[in-house]
Amino acid sequence: MEDRIARFIAALRAAGVRVSLAESQDAWRAIEQLGVRDRDTFRLSLRSTLIKEAEAFPTFEELFERYFGAFAPPLLDPQSGLSPEQQQQLQEALQELLRELARDLQRLLQWLLSGQQPSQEDLEALAEQAGLDQMSPQSPGQVQRAARRLLALLDWQQLQELLEQLWEMLAVAGMDPETIEQLRQQVAENQARLQQQLADFAGQRLEDRRVEQAQRRPPRHDLLERPFSSLSPAEMEQLREQVRRLAARLRTRAALRQKRGKRGKLDPKATLRANLRYSGVPFEMRFRQRRLKPKLVVLLDVSTSMRPVAEFFLRLLYELQDQVQKTRSFAYIDHLEDVTPDLAAHPIDQAVHVVLTKLPPGYYNTDLGTSLRQFEARYLDTVDHRTTLIVLGDGRNNYNDPALDVLGRLSRRARRLIWLNPEYPAQWGTGDSDMLIYAPLCSELYQVRNLAQLAAAVDRILL
Repeated sequence: MEDRIARFIAALRAAGVRVSLAESQDAWRAIEQLGVRDRDTFRLSLRSTLIKEAEAFPTFEELFERYFGAFAPPLLDPQSGLSPEQQQQLQEALQELLRELARDLQRLLQWLLSGQQPSQEDLEALAEQAGLDQMSPQSPGQVQRAARRLLALLDWQQLQELLEQLWEMLAVAGMDPETIEQLRQQVAENQARLQQQLADFAGQRLEDRRVEQAQRRPPRHDLLERPFSSLSPAEMEQLREQVRRLAARLRTRAALRQKRGKRGKLDPKATLRANLRYSGVPFEMRFRQRRLKPKLVVLLDVSTSMRPVAEFFLRLLYELQDQVQKTRSFAYIDHLEDVTPDLAAHPIDQAVHVVLTKLPPGYYNTDLGTSLRQFEARYLDTVDHRTTLIVLGDGRNNYNDPALDVLGRLSRRARRLIWLNPEYPAQWGTGDSDMLIYAPLCSELYQVRNLAQLAAAVDRILL
């Protein structure tokens, strides 16, 4: 059981659920106190110590059923209620029946009629023969297919016909019908139990394989440092799984800053003023408090070259929405679209798809200048002295009007203007890039070529 619990925790991590070492230790302590005999208590003790977010509950429940199932009971021993004479009749009939059967069928009948459990070696051999290690644990329905492969290897389809032959042989040998019916019922119960055991084993085997695959993946830090443009679809998927963990780290840092910010920095003037009544001897300290949760307005370039960066920025922002007062989001290519309702109405995966497909991409049709003028005409009231205005784009305008006057007015109106650009600074100002003339209007500029740089920039935004 200890090994199975450890594998279960590893499977949770491989499925993207954040489980820290401290939480694993809490789970073991809970199990020591509450035990494993009561299934519901055992499940709740694991769930309360390992799961922190409601989104992870379905994954937990699925994996719990896979690793612990319904605690399929052991096989019955149908021979325990037989007299020595009846046991002899059964053995003779069974030997005669097994004489011409394949080895797998012989083994299956012996399990069902003796109550002997399949050993771990038996299960491992079956898994190797069935090719379970070649099956993809990510594909839907693989557990059911794996269980069917195990049953097929044991010639399960022929089993019922052989059992009917066995009952007829026992009747011919003189065993009374009541005993034969009792044997029939117990063997049928064993069939159901063995099926459940094989299904549980298949599910656990595939989950263990997923853990192995996760451990063989490129180190997460390597992927974080890789440019978005160089990632394969599989590597992009791995990064999507890491966004939640990365956001959790950023949330912790932001929460710590807020805790410190509630106290604020020492205000010397206010302290001296407050303590004049004590003849100038400081007694009551005064602190200058800061509002740490920013109010954001985001302009996203969702043209073809910018889509991977825009996707991961949206994912990080979605995970960190509790650290922001309010966010208004706008997407642009050759015109501007308000995508705030789309992000609010859908789960993140669906929302990202909606946002990135709302403006169909084309070649060389980005026009930030037109989009800025549309923003000023329609949504200027979203920007005030408390707003952090963020532009995520490469600054390439296809030689259109850059609308510097509009960006200048927005920069003066906002608390600060932050620009996130995936290109190297050496590329700014080359070709159709207007980045060098936009740069003086920005409070801060960050290169966001990979997820590590993007996360660092988002951390600065939350200051």
